[in-house]
Amino acid sequence: MFTEVSEELTDQAISSIISKKPARYRRAISYDSKEYYMRLASGNPAVFQDAIEENTVGETTQQEPEHGEDTIARVKGLVKPPLKRSRSAPDGGDDENQDQSQDQIVEGSSIDEEEKTDNTTLLRLLEEGEKIQHMYRCARVQGLDTSEGLLLFGKEHFYVIDGFTMTATREIRDIETLPPKMHEPIIPRGARQGPSQLKRTCSIFAYEDIKEVHKRRYLLQPIAIEVFSGDGRNYLLAFQKGVRNKVYQRFLAVVPSLTDSSESVSGQRPNTSVEQGSGLLSTLVGEKSVTQRWERGEISNFQYLMHLNTLAGRSYNDLMQYPVFPWILADYDSEELDLTNPKTFRNLAKPMGAQTEDRLAQYKKRYKDWEDPNGETPAYHYGTHYSSAMIVASYLVRMEPFTQIFLRLQGGHFDLADRMFHSVREAWYSASKHNMADVKELIPEFFYLPEFLLNSNNFDLGCKQNGTKLGDVILPPWAKGDPREFIRVHREALECDFVSAHLHEWIDLVFGYKQQGPAAVEAVNVFHHLFYEGQVDIYNINDPLKETATIGFINNFGQIPKQLFKKPHPPKRVRSRLNGEAVGTSVPPGSTSDKIFFHHLDNLRPSLAPVKELKEPVGQIVCTDKGILAVEQNKVLIPPTWNKTFAWGYADLSCRLGTYESDKAVIVYECLSEWGQILCAICPNPKLVITGGTSTAVCVWEMGISKEKAKALTLKQALLGHTDTVTCLTASLAYHIIVSGSRDRTCIIWDLNKLSFLTQLRGHRAPVSALCINELTGDIVSCAGTYIHVWSINGSPTASVNTFTGRSQQIMCCFVSEMNEWDTQNVIVTGHSDGVVRFWRMEFLQVPETPAPEPVEMLEMQEDCQEAQIGQEAHEEDSSDSEADDPCIGQDTKLQESQSQPSSTSHRPRSSSNRAAAAWSADSGSDDSRRWSDQLSLDEKDGFIFVNYSEGQAKMHPHAQVNHPHPSYAEARHYSKLKPGYRWERQLVFRSKLTMHTAFDRKDNAHPAEITALGISKDHSRILIGDGRGRVFSWSVSDQPGRSAADHWVKDEGGDSCSGCAVRFSLTERRHHCRNCGQLFCQKCSRFQSEIKRLKISSPVRVCQNCFYNLQHERGSEEGPRN
Repeated sequence: MFTEVSEELTDQAISSIISKKPARYRRAISYDSKEYYMRLASGNPAVFQDAIEENTVGETTQQEPEHGEDTIARVKGLVKPPLKRSRSAPDGGDDENQDQSQDQIVEGSSIDEEEKTDNTTLLRLLEEGEKIQHMYRCARVQGLDTSEGLLLFGKEHFYVIDGFTMTATREIRDIETLPPKMHEPIIPRGARQGPSQLKRTCSIFAYEDIKEVHKRRYLLQPIAIEVFSGDGRNYLLAFQKGVRNKVYQRFLAVVPSLTDSSESVSGQRPNTSVEQGSGLLSTLVGEKSVTQRWERGEISNFQYLMHLNTLAGRSYNDLMQYPVFPWILADYDSEELDLTNPKTFRNLAKPMGAQTEDRLAQYKKRYKDWEDPNGETPAYHYGTHYSSAMIVASYLVRMEPFTQIFLRLQGGHFDLADRMFHSVREAWYSASKHNMADVKELIPEFFYLPEFLLNSNNFDLGCKQNGTKLGDVILPPWAKGDPREFIRVHREALECDFVSAHLHEWIDLVFGYKQQGPAAVEAVNVFHHLFYEGQVDIYNINDPLKETATIGFINNFGQIPKQLFKKPHPPKRVRSRLNGEAVGTSVPPGSTSDKIFFHHLDNLRPSLAPVKELKEPVGQIVCTDKGILAVEQNKVLIPPTWNKTFAWGYADLSCRLGTYESDKAVIVYECLSEWGQILCAICPNPKLVITGGTSTAVCVWEMGISKEKAKALTLKQALLGHTDTVTCLTASLAYHIIVSGSRDRTCIIWDLNKLSFLTQLRGHRAPVSALCINELTGDIVSCAGTYIHVWSINGSPTASVNTFTGRSQQIMCCFVSEMNEWDTQNVIVTGHSDGVVRFWRMEFLQVPETPAPEPVEMLEMQEDCQEAQIGQEAHEEDSSDSEADDPCIGQDTKLQESQSQPSSTSHRPRSSSNRAAAAWSADSGSDDSRRWSDQLSLDEKDGFIFVNYSEGQAKMHPHAQVNHPHPSYAEARHYSKLKPGYRWERQLVFRSKLTMHTAFDRKDNAHPAEITALGISKDHSRILIGDGRGRVFSWSVSDQPGRSAADHWVKDEGGDSCSGCAVRFSLTERRHHCRNCGQLFCQKCSRFQSEIKRLKISSPVRVCQNCFYNLQHERGSEEGPRN
């Protein structure tokens, strides 16, 4: 280990400059900063690197206020003579005095002029006509900082106002003007990490927006409450000892819904016991605990761990009690993960200190040989914790505000480069094997936040002793050098059946019966006693030095979560494989019990007649538990009951609120006419309507819900940013954003809470025609002309593709599947003006490091390649229409299909954000690379252009494909190995399409129409398609593949003669479909039977003679290499 630096930083810096030696600690600086380039221009970068300027560190530490906060302009000068409170008492007094309302103080006739001025200043922060009924002192906790203030309860709102306090003499004062002797802080001084960096804010919460309130600990003391608001804000408030329960009861009184919250951040109703029995009584009562929901598979492993963290008092607001997640993998060296191999995973039954026998023996020896001469400290295995503020800040050091938090914990500089978090593999080996002082677990961000792995701010993190320069976090080979792929695979591993079968063992260690007592000793899971709740009462420590030391220990080294389970935690009921293999292995997607539509794109069964018909083109489709709802293009349904509609497009520019069933207008709004013609509108919640149109403004309107305000539509904000007509809108309640698209060929992301500009999405080649947001990942899909663009929630381009087919068509609407975000088979669905619905998948493909200058050379190179790229389960998914006319084309298309199995690539130190940007070819890259991508993979049948660099190799070597249903990982690994001179790139790949009923190029479609709306059922078993004729068709997974109609089948009325012998059908003759090509045949020509693996038809079904011979030849060529 390295020794700590004892000399002053300034002395070190000066001596290093004189001796020309680098400083031991790196100065906190970004290579992208103005200061860096100014120093660079002066010609002496070394001076800059080593000099320590303390003031610049403090300049960037202030954080932006949370959503919906209004910053108080410097409150210093507000308080003049104190505001007298004649009859109220400070916190801790009896309830009668606590109930003193502030309006009596305000209206008191004896208050002098100065006090009136001060009182007015305070009231200016409140809502109009507000009357304060209760007031408590509190301290808001955020990260490392605390900000003392007041908690005020009004008629319809409560307020958290920083910077004010109530003194012992019952006066309200600004804290900064008080002498230290007059103010006893709520948070002990030893718990504060220097001056608070929080901005003084006044936060207003409506009671109706409060979703939950939970009792919390702070400094292991039961003195805090955490409030969760519907707009995403959540505050951790600490109080004086003995006040917390009064405040909690006050919240229950003013927010009655808290006692009956069905959907909770804790995963269960407030009064339900987490360790509820699963016996007959609890079943009859009907209340399910979050544990029972997890056992039955109703919630994911990630959700369950987050619920347990919430129940155990862990909070994002307190870095000392940050949510804790387990290390789940032990394999950070393979080119891909084998999630069926137990050796891939860490031992979840043992704590991090017991993962290797050598370290386990040393910890046991420490516990056995422990002796404390004072008798104050009992024996323990671990003197460090698995979660602390330093551990959290070190993981997130590349992101603000955690960079500044890390610097504060480190005294203003980054740590030695060799001790910084820079490699997932090395962090695992340090925590599980090499370092006796390191037993850290993970944080939730490892399963959903790729940004923390990138050094996007270009901080100078220093160089290791071996010369390695620190930048982005080095990822395992199976992540393909892409942080998004690392997060996806890591989350997939967390949700796999092996982890599901063993996760309860880790829960026993952290939240359960092995956390304390004899079971903890037996499990080698005993920590220093000050980590546990109830071991020390900081309020009863008389020695100031000992109090400070104790608080410092709790504050810096970690805190054990609240113990939730006293008995062994029950295991999850894990599905086993259909063929009877052992529990703990994954059920293959696409099995017969699986009804998710995107797992069966070639086996979707159409409704032969519309499930709904409207008078005009369909504009919106909503699937509810009661059925399918659909409205025309000039209407939008209002959630959550969906029984009302908001309509626009009338000649007088008015808008109307109507009922869905009768279509009768209830209210007419005429106030929108001054904003020009409305072209699009959305209703993200019952209160808001957002409109866009020719005015170029995005208008956010508030609808009155109460009876007296029911007819009012009030403009909350006009969002200005577009330079041309706004054409489409979408919003996400999960991420609190609005996205607008315009004819100016840009999209803008707006903050739904603050109603302010966030960022702009540029690079579209046509007016934006369709938008959607993935509520799970936050990814944004925008469509313009024939192009699809995918962006991260932060506006970074992820991938794009041109859907041009050689025919005149453009994208009219889009939708995304949102089930299991780690599932690579999720699709983007687009509806086109040519009547075709197309499915696209995000996949990793191998592309040359340097694009070939000429397409001719590229094709020659493809023919020389000897190795078929990914494609282990290509036979399972295919574009069914390609085979309809030409089996050869079908076979070629098959080999484009891939499961996106994790594959190998050595990590390149270059930022993977550049790699991701390379996939976005719209306005980036050279002309050569654009020519290369546009020429590469053209489906001659359908005219699709999409990049797939393996297609040429696949055509040359069709037999290299593995065709048995579930090949072993060893076999799959061969085909996904990265070839020399190639790199992985994330791209959108065409997967399938639906043409029946609507496609213009199908002669058997009597009434083709453009696709105008798309919808997906909640369980993802059905996809709904609305067209320009007002029809809604439903597609669902076929129960018996090959036995019911499929998209590539020609309609019975579409042919009057046999496709084989050309004999005309008689009126009574039955027409038979070939299950493979979909054409109509007589009984004689379709007497053959065969399996069709590509369509997942495992039993023999009727096919025509031509398809029969082709399928037999295909089957024989597959079995040849096996034998």
